[in-house]
Amino acid sequence: MMRIGLISDTHNLVRPEALVALRGVSHIIHAGDICKRDVLDTLAPLAPLTVVRGNNDIGEGVAHLPEHARIELGGVTFHVVHDIADVPMQLDGIDVVVTGHSHKPLIERRDNVLFVNPGSAGPRRFRLPITLALLDIDNGKPQARIVALVT
Repeated sequence: MMRIGLISDTHNLVRPEALVALRGVSHIIHAGDICKRDVLDTLAPLAPLTVVRGNNDIGEGVAHLPEHARIELGGVTFHVVHDIADVPMQLDGIDVVVTGHSHKPLIERRDNVLFVNPGSAGPRRFRLPITLALLDIDNGKPQARIVALVT
C-alpha cells in the first residue's frame, strides 16, 4: 500500500497539524495557491513533491510552476490542476483528478475517475473547514479521505 498526501491552498501557511498528518506519506501533491516558496521548502523534507501553480502563485519562486501535472504513483495516474474549471474534458487514462481553489473539500467519483479536492490547509476562509486529504493506493485502487486539521 502507498499513501499520498494531497494539500492545497496553503496561502503561505504550513500548519503543524498538516505536517503531522503528512508524516510517513510516500508523495505529496500540492494543488496550488502556495504563494511563497517557503511552503514547498517546509514540505519537501517529508516526501517528494508534485506541485501546480494556483491563481495566487505569482511571486518569485512559485510563478514558474506548471499549471497542471500528470503523474503516475503506485499504478494510478493523477491529473493535478488548481481550478476544476481547467480539468480537460477528455480524461482517458486518468484515475484521479486533484484540484484546489474552492477551499471546499470534496471526494467524488465521476464515471471511473476519482475527483479529490483536499480543501484548504491554509488560513480559514469564511466558515470553511481547514483540511487536507490522504489517498491510499492498494493494488492499484485509490481511496481518499479528508483529514480535518483544525476543529
